Order: sequence, then structure tokens, then C-alpha cells
Amino acid sequence: MHDFRVANGATEILLIRHADAQHPTTTAGVDIKEIDLPLSARGREQAQRLAERLSTRTIGAIYASPLKRAMETAAPLAEALGIGVLADERLREVEIAHVGPVSLNDLAEIAILHGGWSHLPGTESSAAIRERMQHAVDAIVQRHPAQRIAVVSHAGAINAYFAQLLALPKDFFFPAGNTSINTLRARNERRLVVTLNDTAHLERAT
Repeated sequence: MHDFRVANGATEILLIRHADAQHPTTTAGVDIKEIDLPLSARGREQAQRLAERLSTRTIGAIYASPLKRAMETAAPLAEALGIGVLADERLREVEIAHVGPVSLNDLAEIAILHGGWSHLPGTESSAAIRERMQHAVDAIVQRHPAQRIAVVSHAGAINAYFAQLLALPKDFFFPAGNTSINTLRARNERRLVVTLNDTAHLERAT
């Protein structure tokens, strides 16, 4: 553990799922890849609570998926820290093929049942999502030695990244909560998973 302290040169990555987004009733007639949802009122409250929790910590940079729900989640923290948000396309959600008239909650149920969406024809493969997420995080680690970095992404992408680290066969293995903080530390090529699905800041959320 001594080697994985930020004070001793390790990089700490706070990999955060975006806050609650507005949900269309159905995806019928819509290409899922094109859905770019803003935060709901509840999501904005969650993002503010996340910012309140992390604003007293030393954070060297904030990265986020370019989708609205991720950028809007990062915004209150960026404002509190007085720094900008760096968009990284590699942090986007899994590109799911059009699956007909289903709700986004249905998509979550599919992921839980099958361990991901890669079985759906036309969906981004497990290997592809794991590779781009690994490259994104590795680049951030290399760019920010001995710093704590906040990274806002999506449930499927975060699951796939940690599944890769833990050598799990399924891409989706835990229900990442909105604004959950999933922490890892990196030292050279070594990675240490510290926490998963930490949502303590939402205990008072409505």
C-alpha cells in the first residue's frame, strides 16, 4: 500500500458515474447512439452534492465524457475548484445498437441479465470498450503523476474498465449509482482498486 499513496508518487483516479439524467419514455425511432440527455432536477442536486463532497480535496484536473449528462455532472465541481473540464471522447458510454422501443431502464436490465450489451448485433464489442477506457485512463495517469484526478463517465464504460482490471468475463457486474465514486490508484503499470460505488454524499438526497 505504501507505493500507492499519492504522496509517494501514485496517481489517484476518481472514476465517477454521471448524475441522474432526463429519461425519454422510449427509444422507439431513436438511434441510441444519438441520445444526449441533460441532467434531471434530481441529477443537478446529486451533482451539487458530489461537488460539495470533493471540493475540499486536492484535485489536479477534471475529465469527462463529452455527453451532456457527464459534462453537467462535472460542472459544479469544476466551478467549486476553479478549474475547467477536459472532454475525452474515449470516456463515452458503450455504443449500443438500436434495439427497438425499449426504455433506458430496460437497457439497464439487459446489462444486468447478460453482463453487458455486446451480445446485441451492431453494439460496440467488449474488447473495444475495454481498450478505449483503458487507454483513456492510462493517458490520464501518465499525464498526472502524483495527483488526484476526477473522471466523469458512464455506468457501462466504468463497469467495463473495472472488469478489465479485475479480469472478469462480463462487462457489467455492479449497478454503479449516479455520481458514485469508484477509486483506483496507479503506480507505473500497477493498478489498485480502492472503492466501488461510493455514494455516501447522496444519503440526504431526495
